[in-house]
Amino acid sequence: MAPHKLCMIPGPIEFHEDVLTAMSTPATSHVDPNFVPIFGEAIEMVREVLLTKTAQPFIVSGSCTLGWDMMVNLIEENDEVLALNTGYFGDHFSECLEIYGAKVTTLRAEVGTYPSIDSLKKALNEKKYKFVAVTHVDTSTGVLSDIKTITQIVKSISPETLVVVDGVCSVGSEEIRFDEWGLDIVITGSQKGLGVPPGLSIVVASQEAMKKYKDRTTPIVSYYSNWNKWLPIMQAYESRKPAYFATPAVQLIYALHTSLKKITSKPMETRFEKHKQVAANFRQTIRDLGLKPVAQCEECSANGMTAIWLPEGIEIPQLVSALASKGVQIAGGILNGLAGKYFRIGHMGISIMEPERHHIDRVIEALSESLKELGYKA
Repeated sequence: MAPHKLCMIPGPIEFHEDVLTAMSTPATSHVDPNFVPIFGEAIEMVREVLLTKTAQPFIVSGSCTLGWDMMVNLIEENDEVLALNTGYFGDHFSECLEIYGAKVTTLRAEVGTYPSIDSLKKALNEKKYKFVAVTHVDTSTGVLSDIKTITQIVKSISPETLVVVDGVCSVGSEEIRFDEWGLDIVITGSQKGLGVPPGLSIVVASQEAMKKYKDRTTPIVSYYSNWNKWLPIMQAYESRKPAYFATPAVQLIYALHTSLKKITSKPMETRFEKHKQVAANFRQTIRDLGLKPVAQCEECSANGMTAIWLPEGIEIPQLVSALASKGVQIAGGILNGLAGKYFRIGHMGISIMEPERHHIDRVIEALSESLKELGYKA
């Protein structure tokens, strides 16, 4: 790979050389006999990554945000939705749902943590919800929600209520057991934990979610994100048959196939544990530098990224520029009202699974040196 600035933001992440090579295939028809099984296998491997045998994946050209739009397949006018909010992306997920007619009730929490279990129980006992929406890792704060416990509580109080997980910054880096935990929807994209350039929206739906979509009584008010259009396409490719609705991103799907082959070559448990170990060590290093993560506790801290409060006297442009001069790209904050108060660093994918690349070591070294240069004393 050509020398470049190490991209250690919370996504896009660094891409494996084989993934980039897979994108450099010649112009290829989306119904080419050589491409059809590639797409079909990619659909099947998405199931492996999420540890599900029966859920229906959708792999569609578009940004991760298209996954929010796809919830139009479940929403009918005035459907009640409960949103568990942990930051910027929770706000915007709710905004998307409201555009399609949902009546959203939001449970909020102090910055750096998540809504309490008691507040969730109280809300579920007060009203019947079509689904509960939760951002697994809100990239604005680095807060990790406990989707296993959330799903257990939702299903125990309201078994017919779906659990919809925004897993954009969690799939591929956080533990997700779709079938075992009883999840209904997981939304993600290509450029974070799955280690593929941006451009693919991936949504995985349980059979219960698919039943609710099929049983709706009003038309789906969308064309491109309409599952009536996409379901036959996914089923055809998985059956190793070509089909057409809108042209898929052929080269990106080749790249996804290559990345998924690497990810599924080892047990997912190995990947979960490796990300967890490296993240815990990274957070301890941050604390040793005298800095404070935005996430307020270990159990609510993401394993694929960390948001960190800026020390007094240092501004985001200074720190980002200092690290960039050392060949490392980090990200500023994006939380409304606090964007200039913290910064974010990603640690997922090959940066974790291939430690011989020394990505994390380079980040820590560059961060330590940059802080000193800017006058910070721990």
